[in-house]
Amino acid sequence: MRAGLLLAALVLGLAACGDRDPVAPGERSYQGKRDTKPWDNEPLAVEYRGTKWNKGDQAGWETQIKTRQMAQHEHKRIYQ
Repeated sequence: MRAGLLLAALVLGLAACGDRDPVAPGERSYQGKRDTKPWDNEPLAVEYRGTKWNKGDQAGWETQIKTRQMAQHEHKRIYQ
């Protein structure tokens, strides 16, 4: 009786330790849409973006991001 319980506990214990990689069924490639470049999106409303940039204008978008980052920099804000 004891041997049977010990064997059952051992089997259940070892079965619980089995680690399998989770694999989803189906094809293994990304099926979603491709990400676009940030400057290819529609610009935010003027009150949110601070400066002007147009859709597809990478240089204008980068300038707007730099301006926004400098406005968030404490030393630049205090000593201007």
